[in-house]
Formats: sequence, C-alpha cells, structure tokens
Amino acid sequence: MLMRTDPFRELDRLSQQLFGTDGTATRPAAMPMDAYRSGDDYIVKFDLPGVPADAIDVDVERNVLTVKAERGPDYGENDDVQVAERPRGTFSRQLFLGETLDAEHVEASCEAGVLTLRIPVAERAKPRKISISGGEERKKINA
Repeated sequence: MLMRTDPFRELDRLSQQLFGTDGTATRPAAMPMDAYRSGDDYIVKFDLPGVPADAIDVDVERNVLTVKAERGPDYGENDDVQVAERPRGTFSRQLFLGETLDAEHVEASCEAGVLTLRIPVAERAKPRKISISGGEERKKINA
C-alpha cells in the first residue's frame, strides 16, 4: 500500500510553496493526485495540465517515489502579458511506498495532462494458500 507522507515533510513542502522557495514565488504550486488499488496494482494519477511528458521526471530511491515537473510560460519574453494566474515553475511530490509494493516495476504514462503511475503489488504481499498437513503425517515424523 502507499504510505502517507511524513507530516513534518509535508509541512516543509507546504511552507516552501507558500513562501516561494520552490521556484513559484507568487502562488503555491499544485500537483493534485488520486491513488487507488485496482486488482494487483496501485494506480496513482497526477494532474499536470500543460506540462509536456519530457518535462516530467519520475524517480524511485529507497522506496521513495519522487515526481518532478516543470511548466514554463506559454508566452514569449517580449509579449505584453495582461493576466498570468496559471501556476508555473517546478512542481514536486513524494510518495513513500510500502514494502508491499514492487518499486522495481513502476510504469508511467502521460496523456491529456494526466501522469499515470502503475505500481504493482509485490509477489510476497499477495494472498497465498497455505497447505495444512494432516495428523497422520505428524505422527510419522514424531515416531
């Protein structure tokens, strides 16, 4: 299963966003996500509208999955901008993957501004049938 992030790390991330130390000086950066289990996989979806796939990095290190994305302005340096409300800059989000997930086989795809990660459940974490030996076998072993 996915593990929730450390509250102190979340507080630090939030303060970085609010005070502009993460590259977005005027407003907090947002990378909303959904996470759910579907069969033997966990699916995590991030909304990243306007971010091209080549501007997204997904890394896993020691069961910590990091997603970083960068969205720049659509307008040129000499353009006369009237309103600029859409968030720009670098966006980052970390997920702590539990031991029950297979961090070696994460798959990523990006379509229509949605990054989708498919994280399989580790084989050792899947339910399995345990056979029960009968009393006759136990008697033979003890004799």
